[in-house]
Order: sequence, then structure tokens, then C-alpha cells
Amino acid sequence: MPDRPVPPPAEDPEEKREGTLVTNSPDPAKADTAVADDRELSEAGSQLSTTPLEAPEEGQSVPGSFGGVRKPGLGGALAWTWRECVGWARWFWRQLTSMRVALILLFLLSFGAIPGSLIPQTGIDELKVEEFREAHETLSPIYDKLGLFNVYSSVWFSAIYILLFVSLIGCIVPRTWQFVGQLRGRPPRAPRRLDRLPAYATWRTEADPEEVREVALGLLKKRRFRADRAGDAVSAEKGFLREAGNLIFHVALIVILVAFGIGQLYKYEGGKLIVQGDGFSNTLTQFDDFKPGSLFDTDDLPPFSFTLDKFSGTYEQSGPQRGTPRTFEADVTYTESPDAAPKKRTIEVNRPLEIDGSKVYLISHGYAPVVTVRDARGEVAFSGPVPLLPRDANLTSTGAIKVLDGYRDKDGEKTQLGFQAFFVPTFAGEGKGDMFSQFPALDFPVLALNAYHGSLGVDSGLPQNVYQLDTTKMTEFKDENGELLKQRMLPGETMELPDGMGSVTFEKKIEEWASFQVSHQPGSGLALTGAVAAIAGLAGSLFIQRRRVWVRAVRGDDGVTVVEMAGLGRSESAKLPEELAELAGDLHDRAPTAAEPDAVPSEGAEK
Repeated sequence: MPDRPVPPPAEDPEEKREGTLVTNSPDPAKADTAVADDRELSEAGSQLSTTPLEAPEEGQSVPGSFGGVRKPGLGGALAWTWRECVGWARWFWRQLTSMRVALILLFLLSFGAIPGSLIPQTGIDELKVEEFREAHETLSPIYDKLGLFNVYSSVWFSAIYILLFVSLIGCIVPRTWQFVGQLRGRPPRAPRRLDRLPAYATWRTEADPEEVREVALGLLKKRRFRADRAGDAVSAEKGFLREAGNLIFHVALIVILVAFGIGQLYKYEGGKLIVQGDGFSNTLTQFDDFKPGSLFDTDDLPPFSFTLDKFSGTYEQSGPQRGTPRTFEADVTYTESPDAAPKKRTIEVNRPLEIDGSKVYLISHGYAPVVTVRDARGEVAFSGPVPLLPRDANLTSTGAIKVLDGYRDKDGEKTQLGFQAFFVPTFAGEGKGDMFSQFPALDFPVLALNAYHGSLGVDSGLPQNVYQLDTTKMTEFKDENGELLKQRMLPGETMELPDGMGSVTFEKKIEEWASFQVSHQPGSGLALTGAVAAIAGLAGSLFIQRRRVWVRAVRGDDGVTVVEMAGLGRSESAKLPEELAELAGDLHDRAPTAAEPDAVPSEGAEK
């Protein structure tokens, strides 16, 4: 197959002829032909994408002004102001719906989500937020003003979210209509100069031009090109899935944003700490904390319930990963409604219990030492497991024991007791450091208490943290040295309160508790669908190439058919010349190269 012809070098417009400098004047016919060729090439490569073209502003008499000429008088001023406002609105809309701004907003949305992952959020864990406030007294007021403790509900995050939503819709709608128009249209006609296209091949054949065009049309359709005959050439194009993938990707982003919005508006999530043997009903009063969406109605809570029958956990016993959790399992008995039969299920980490569109996740666990408090008369004022919150990976735990009612001192007066509790499941031993656990399992449990009496402040009407003891209105119990009464106890040991005020016994039974999160995310399935569609659309837009091919077959002056093939892609790619070469090879098999005519010998040559 002959190589692509090389165009002859351009003529020098200034030539010296017989010592005289002669300037060649341009040929008007050639200039018109060049302009027509450029226009045809431009049309051949047009609409290879659905990117909207920005039309120039009309009627701008002054740079930066959309109002045009301002006529005198009030009417002229109002008309000019109206045109100016409309012009700026159109300019702002074009900027907002441009792909560049959409990418910027998408980046800002991703960047704005970073604080939500690094800073504790009130909608997830208020205790960690309070701990952060106490540890960072200077930063906390700044974070409050910026809404960093509640990122996803802040004004600035919502503004980015809404602007991105509008930008994507405004970008997709015109591209979709343009893409539909391309699908309904026909491939553009072949340019006059196919040899100016990046991929080109030509040869001469004895086959009839009409036959060549018919064969080319069949070959292109067989390769799933959308082909059409126009004049002396066949036009074909392929790769519409690239633009379809691009549109699918952007539509999928909108679907994800809609799913996120639905999830935020109609979701609910709440936490509940349950001691082994206790239960939970999915009602508002049963939650330790509850965060509903803006449009969620608490009457729509599914009426399920469950009981924590047993919690078990195993840990690595030796090696560099000693103490690392291996399994956490919560055996529960649940009912989907008050009239339903009970069922058994084991909840594990990342394997939630799914009931009526809600999921019950196992998120944490700890220990609840069983404590018995007796008053001065020896009567039981409090008895039961006390959940303590872990502070490290080895489950060093802290909390508070609060005796609100039922306690009387030696004079028979009612008062309240409070104990600061520190618990380690595996104590290092006396003289081997402070109260820090060495292992998360119950190998050597020790409970340490500090004792107070007075008012717990629960009657003030202000909410309190059940795991913290407010000692502002309480008095310390003193030991024999006049210091705060405190004692470390093993299971079965008792701490006697001074002056016969009673006692506290650390029972030999230690319960385990598990913390569950009950959540309902109605947009999860829609978000997953959008994510899968976005990946598929992005893959299509990246790996599918939009290209066009033209085949021209005309009879030359010598009666031999001249076949020309050319291809044009949206972007430079080695695949286009390869594909054109394969097409040319298939067509060449049907219309082979014609034999060169015998050379005519010159005069005087030997015969």
C-alpha cells in the first residue's frame, strides 16, 4: 500500500527573476479553495464532544458592560440596567454550569468533608466532642463558629452541596440535548481534502467506484460504525458510548448527591449501651442518644426489640499483637414486632442485624462490675452492674456510681452517695504503676473507688453525664489520715465507709456490656447505584474513543478507480491509524491495487 503522499513545499511568495524582485499576488480562486477546505475540516471534526460552545456576547458597546448603549432619560437608564442585570445573570449561570466550576465545587466538597473525618462530630459521638472541647479550650470556640463540630449540617457545606447540584444539572441538560441531536443526525460529509486528516491511506483499483463504496459501507457497518453514503464517499462514525459514559458519570454524581440528601433528611441513628441480660425496644425513650433527620418522624420507628443474651470477645494472647481483638460476638434474641415470634442472631463487627430497613451495629464493648452499696443500717441502697467506659485498648475503664435514693446515714437522714470508679481487667500489681490495664481480658480485675456524699445535682433539671461525677455540691469521705477515702478492691472485697456510714462491696460477678448503634439510611441503595454507574460511565469516557472514518471512491482520468480512506478522532491516539489500517486492509482485499501501466520507452532507447 503506498505511503501517505507528502504535500509539495510551499512556494516562496517573493522570487527573483532575471535580477528583478517580483512579488507574487495571491490567487483568489486558490484562497477561496483553502478557506473552503478549512471549513470542511472544521465541520468534519465538529461535535466530537458535547461540550457546549460559549457564544460571544452581543451588543457590548463598552468592555465589561452587558447593557450596551445607554440612552438618555429614565427609560433608557431602566432598560440599560435591565440588560446589565440579565447579562450578568447569564454570565454567572454560564460560569456556574461550566465543567471547570463543577470540578472546583466537587473538589471543595471533598476538601470540606475532611474536617468531618478528623474532628469529632456531635451527630456521631457527643462524648468525644465534649472531651475535645475540654482538651482544646482555644480552638473549640473557633470550631463552633465555623461549624466544624457538625460539618455535614453546616451552612457552608450545604452551600457547596447545593451549588454543585445546580452546576451539574445545568451542565448536563444542554449536553444531553446536544448528544440526542448527534444520535439522530447523520455523519458529516467527507471533506474535499482527505489527505489533510491525521490518518490517511489511498490506492488505485480496477473495481468499480460504486462497488467499492458498497463494500466499504458493509465493512463499516459490520464493525458497528454508524455509516451513511453521501455523494462519492461513505461517512461513518463510532464511539458514541464515550459521550454516553460522560453523561452517565455526571448523572450518577447527581444521583449520589440526591441519595446523600435523602439520607440526611430521612435518616435516624441512635446509640444504646446494653448490659448482658438486659434488652432494648426501638422507641425514642430507650435510646441513650438519638439523631433524626430533618424530615424523619419518630412515629415511623420500626417496633422491633432485642435482648443481649451474651457477649464474648477473644484477644491475641502473645506476640507483638498481644491484646489485639480477634472476635467480638453479641448473641441476641430479637422480635420484629410485639406479636412476632422471637428469633436468635449473633451480631458481629461489620455484620449488623437488619430489621425492617434498620441496621443494628455492634460498635464497642466494656465491663460492668457488680457493686452493692449498703447504708448505715446495713440495708441495700443500691445493687447491680455499673457500666464503665474504656479509655484505652486494654479496657482501662472509668465511670461513676450514683446512689440517688434509698440511702440513709447513721442519723436516718436521706442523702446521696457518689463514687468515682476506676476499673482494670488485668492489674499489673502493687508497686507496678498506676491503674492501667495490661490486657483487655478479665485476668486480674481490680476496682478502685473514691467516695463522696451530698447532692449529686440531679434535681437541678440540667442534663448530666451518667459516667461522670459532679462533686461541686458533694463532700469527701475522709479516711483515718484525713485524706479522700479511696480503696482498691478485688472481687469479693468491701470498702467500709467511715463513722459507720455503710459499705461498698465489689461482688465477684462482673458483667460485660455492648454498645449498639441503630441506624436507618434510606438513600444507601441509591447511592450505591450511583457509585457503580459513575465508575462505569467514567470507564467508558476514558477508554472509548470517538472517531470518524471516510471512504471515497472516484474514477480517475485514466479510468482507474482512486480509493481514499481517512480517519479523525477526538484526541490523538495510536488506535485510530491501526483501526484505519485494518479497515483499509479488509477493503483492499475486496478491491486490490491495480497493476501499474507499462512504461513507454523513450526515443532512441533499445527495443
